[in-house]
Amino acid sequence: MKFSKVLVANRGEIAVRVMQTAKAMGYQTVAVYSDADANARHVQVADEAVYIGESKVSASYLSIANIIAACQKTGADAVHPGYGFLSENTDFAQACSDNGITFIGPNAAAIHLMGSKRLSKIAMIEAGVPCVPGYEGDQQEIEYLAEQAEKVGFPLMVKASAGGGGRGMRLVHQSADLLEALKTARSEAENAFGSGELIIEKAVIAPRHVEIQVFGDMHSNYVYLFERDCSIQRRHQKVVEEAPCPVMTPELRQKMGEAAVAAAKACDYIGAGTVEFLLDQSGEFYFLEMNTRLQVEHPVTEMITGLDLVEWQLRVANGETLPLQQHELTLNGHAIEVRLYAEDPRQDFLPQTGKVLRWQPAGSDGMLPNVRIDHGMLEAGEISPFYDPMVAKVIAYGKTRQDAIRLLARAVDDCVLLGVNSNKQFLVNLLRHPIIVAGDTNTAFIQQHFQDDVSLHQQVPSIESLAIAATLFAQHRALTVWQTGIATPLPLKLKCADQQLSLQVEMDQQQVTVRLCDQHCTIQVVEITDNQIIYNVDGVRRKLSYVLDHNQLYLDAANGNLVIENITYAAPEAAEVVGDGKIRAPMDGAIVNLLVNAGDTVVKGQTLLILEAMKIQQQIKSDVDGVVDELIGQIGQQVKKRQLLLNVSIT
Repeated sequence: MKFSKVLVANRGEIAVRVMQTAKAMGYQTVAVYSDADANARHVQVADEAVYIGESKVSASYLSIANIIAACQKTGADAVHPGYGFLSENTDFAQACSDNGITFIGPNAAAIHLMGSKRLSKIAMIEAGVPCVPGYEGDQQEIEYLAEQAEKVGFPLMVKASAGGGGRGMRLVHQSADLLEALKTARSEAENAFGSGELIIEKAVIAPRHVEIQVFGDMHSNYVYLFERDCSIQRRHQKVVEEAPCPVMTPELRQKMGEAAVAAAKACDYIGAGTVEFLLDQSGEFYFLEMNTRLQVEHPVTEMITGLDLVEWQLRVANGETLPLQQHELTLNGHAIEVRLYAEDPRQDFLPQTGKVLRWQPAGSDGMLPNVRIDHGMLEAGEISPFYDPMVAKVIAYGKTRQDAIRLLARAVDDCVLLGVNSNKQFLVNLLRHPIIVAGDTNTAFIQQHFQDDVSLHQQVPSIESLAIAATLFAQHRALTVWQTGIATPLPLKLKCADQQLSLQVEMDQQQVTVRLCDQHCTIQVVEITDNQIIYNVDGVRRKLSYVLDHNQLYLDAANGNLVIENITYAAPEAAEVVGDGKIRAPMDGAIVNLLVNAGDTVVKGQTLLILEAMKIQQQIKSDVDGVVDELIGQIGQQVKKRQLLLNVSIT
């Protein structure tokens, strides 16, 4: 036996996923962790765990010396790098080899070659793999690159040779923008990758992004495990990944598969690798790059082939031949994957950090057997600012693509993540978009067709959500006046984002009615537990997960983490105490009614106009006593948050 104990030089879901297979094969497993990950799930799953440094990646997960030391301390004789971090680091692969540790992946030379877009493209051209026309030479002066770019023609792509993830990449449509694009891409590449080396390629407009999974062993055997379509992207980052590609034909699959194997053979590749191609609308394909590691999206390949790719990695690294030959591989059904991130689509996908108050992956009740969720989260954990904010990968399998995409949307919607904002609603809406369902997509889809989706903009809570909030606040405060059975209207002041909502609430035993302007909603409570409310509304029974943290309520509604604060008993904010008469919109919306005219005398608290957003109307009140001296907004006008609506002169 070549090795018996595997250290996983990674964290989160991929560390857990690798350990699960390693354990099932009888290997001992070792986790590594930083300060931030001392109690993380991957640490708990491993047989042993070693502290490797401070939370910042340079002191822990990127420290080759610390990881090698962890191997020596535990007797780990093999390292699985996962993806990201040191997974494609030539020095790390070499350090493992120098210390007699099996690196579960290709050798350092293959990593070095494929880690350079320039060198790998030269090698691919020599191997006969189709490549995008361009310049990949070693003369790198900006002026010379500009000359070569003019020869390539516009539109073109400027790319960092050592890059990835869209960094150091620029699309240039005209000569006037070329020099600035070259300088910016170089600067970005130097900062991100430590190398300013660039290549230039003819731009393939609105292509599909199709990648081929390949495997090689130490006995010169190679196979391709079919394709994955990763065309649905945002800023060059994959959003939806699926297998097989919706437009693939058997003939094209064979051509692309054989080209991918040729790429692997060109660098004597060992283990799992992915060869990425651009596929244009005419069926021509071009080499993009080769990732010398296991991909984030490998589960979709596992689901359509019935294979465990980590098992294959371990077998190959231990000197075994590939478990199957090309003619023995079959493809069945369809699988699709999305990544659930702690990020806020309404704030340009700003990464979120903080405590996760509740995490419950879909299918915990065993009702979704064709759903797989890879994650590294505990039920109540934390999203650290030091690492990628991915919470989980959600994957669904179906006999047909329609089955898979319908199930995946359901599975994402069923995931409960409370305490931090996420891209949950964005993913659900994306998966239910008619063009996505039809499979007629390319890399430009989100930019061209999805910019107006509701998940990308601030939303007003529905009147039903407000009724639930009122019920839960009342239940947990155990307000005696609401337990008398007397349905006397009581005021409740809630805050959602920057919006303050003044409600009138009537509670009669298990029935709650909420009024906001001319909107109202009545719900009948069936059951309330520590994390779920079951209720009836308009004759329909529903259930909703929640977390109540003091006066902060987190509802699994709207964007998946609707946060409502009870400020009924809070001290008045300074702006409320000292009004300035400048009446501004608290949210985006439309003016549906003006209740005053210029010259009218008004008092503090008097309703001046009605603003409507998402079918919810809000009264906009004066914050001072005074005289209306200017009406800026008009009935029917769409206004933006913080836009000035009218002025009241203080008297």
